Amino acid sequence: MLPQVKTDFMKAKYDSIGVKYNDTRKADDRLAQLLFEFLNPGNDGVYLDIGCGTGNYSNKLQEKGVNLIGIDPSEVMLDKAKKLNQQIDWRIGTAENTGLKNEEVEGIVGSLTIHHWSDLEKAFQELYRILKPAGRIVLFTSSPMQMKGYWLNHYFPKMMEASSSQMPALESVNLAITKAGFGKFKSIPYSIHEGLQDQFLYAGKHNPSLYLNAEVRKGISSFSSLSNASEVRHGLENLKRDISSRKINDVIDSYKNEGGDYLFITAEK
Repeated sequence: MLPQVKTDFMKAKYDSIGVKYNDTRKADDRLAQLLFEFLNPGNDGVYLDIGCGTGNYSNKLQEKGVNLIGIDPSEVMLDKAKKLNQQIDWRIGTAENTGLKNEEVEGIVGSLTIHHWSDLEKAFQELYRILKPAGRIVLFTSSPMQMKGYWLNHYFPKMMEASSSQMPALESVNLAITKAGFGKFKSIPYSIHEGLQDQFLYAGKHNPSLYLNAEVRKGISSFSSLSNASEVRHGLENLKRDISSRKINDVIDSYKNEGGDYLFITAEK
């Protein structure tokens, strides 16, 4: 998919998802705390939440004293963000074109956004440009390899194949981020914890019945934009039956692995 075409597609997708996004996609306290700890912000200066969506994690970080700019390509998402919090500087933009000045921000965070970027190298070059010297970037994402370990593959194989194919490999991220000039690249695996509040793709790892909720599925782009209706219907029927018979426990056990479900990526300028 060409960069601009992908950008327009993602914008349209999240304009649609954004209508009821906050119903199920609430910021998780533990993830917000980890983003804060990895960012390690100072008391002064402004930080960027790239791909901020409706601003759930922006708001959590602001509560911890971080002064933020939130940038997202979806007007629908940003309209919701503005209605909830007018103290944050919300702006239309993309990772490839933020519209910010050179060395304008102290640090950058991004949660589940990197797979929506149209040009990985251009995006990291842009983020490097706007970041002050010694500034840090913190990204929360998943890798194709990790997604192969989701038990969702058992019920929705085509959807999961489409979902994992849009995720950049960790090696590609490392190459692009290093090529842009960043150093001290690190990847820290994260496994879904019980009681996760943000109901993104693998939030139901420990709670399979979560996926039987249509509202939850609407807030997950894999279900709402990358799935086949017939496969989802068939997969949900099998999932519901396996939950009832407890066969789901065997399915989950067969996908146990040590690679983590998601990961935090950090690097410094």
